[in-house]
Amino acid sequence: MIVDQSRPLSYIEIYKDRLLSNVQFFRRFLLPSTQIVGVIKANAYGHGLQIVSKILEDYVDYYQVDDIEELRELRKVSNKPAFVFGYIQRNDLEEMVYLDGILGVYDKEQIELINKHSAKLNKKTKLHVCIDSALGRDGMLLSEVQPLIDHAKRLENIIIDGIYSHFANIEDTSDFSHAQKQIDLYEKAIQLFRNNGYTEIKTHISATAGSLVYESKFHRHPIVRIGIGLYGLWPSEYIRRDYTSYQNALQPVLRWVSHIAQIKTLPKNSTIGYGLTYVTDRPTTIAIVPQGYSDGYDRKLSNKGEVLIRGKRCKVLGRISMNMMTVDVTGIDGIQIEDEVVLIGSQDEEKITSEEIAEKIDTINYEVVARLNPNIPRIVI
Repeated sequence: MIVDQSRPLSYIEIYKDRLLSNVQFFRRFLLPSTQIVGVIKANAYGHGLQIVSKILEDYVDYYQVDDIEELRELRKVSNKPAFVFGYIQRNDLEEMVYLDGILGVYDKEQIELINKHSAKLNKKTKLHVCIDSALGRDGMLLSEVQPLIDHAKRLENIIIDGIYSHFANIEDTSDFSHAQKQIDLYEKAIQLFRNNGYTEIKTHISATAGSLVYESKFHRHPIVRIGIGLYGLWPSEYIRRDYTSYQNALQPVLRWVSHIAQIKTLPKNSTIGYGLTYVTDRPTTIAIVPQGYSDGYDRKLSNKGEVLIRGKRCKVLGRISMNMMTVDVTGIDGIQIEDEVVLIGSQDEEKITSEEIAEKIDTINYEVVARLNPNIPRIVI
């Protein structure tokens, strides 16, 4: 349990074998020809963009990032084709072209500028057109597709390589009606492109949930975008129930570790933390853990959260501070300074999941991991 002196005080372990096992899990349900996009935006959902992309380099066909900053980071370690599906401001479009990003586009001015920069760099830049098929977010409405096609045909330095959309509610497997509405709209957009000569255009609509709920059954599109599932997390409880019976189902890839900084015993009626939100009702042995809300341990876990020490659940007492928290270690035998503390993951027979934390703070597992401070060292196991 004592800290490994070769490691930092607090760190996040990334399990390489689990990450690769999760890729293979999806391969089992897809056609051999289906191409997988490894979604590594948001610092690879908190796991570390460069670390994850190095591991996945030979196991996925594309990467997906959100912005120019993430594309720059990716290009330090990989030249694999990369989708950029967030907004790129006008001043950064030339750099995006130079770095071979495949931008998700949805307006004529945007593709006009990309064509201009591509001509300047003597390149032909691939683009994927984003369709808003009843998601109500970024992308083109169906009525805007034909004018964009007409405009794009006049531009010599861009290639409309693909067309994509995104499901809004396919995680809810009890009701497929909205998903079907989206599929119908998206198929109409695809047909418009095909009617205009784009007979070999690439198509994709499914992320993790869509890959398991839709693409695994109908094999409709040649590309899927795997995000949350890569990291061993389920997009919904509905889907988890449907698939956890499979051998080698998804396995969480990260384990968040810190170590005890101080131990002491407080008398009855002692207050703990800012705001005096916890008062001891008995003599209480506490441990100080040097992680807080600036590290990504949500302040709403004050007086709610639990961590693992010596295989036991230890309750968070009082408010989470910026860089530390207090936990109850009363009655834990042999506890010492620098004992291992697990905030997310397993220790002995106990486990704290991202889903458990998400439920306590009324959010989703995506947010729990995506908000982990990128300055916390990531260590590949």
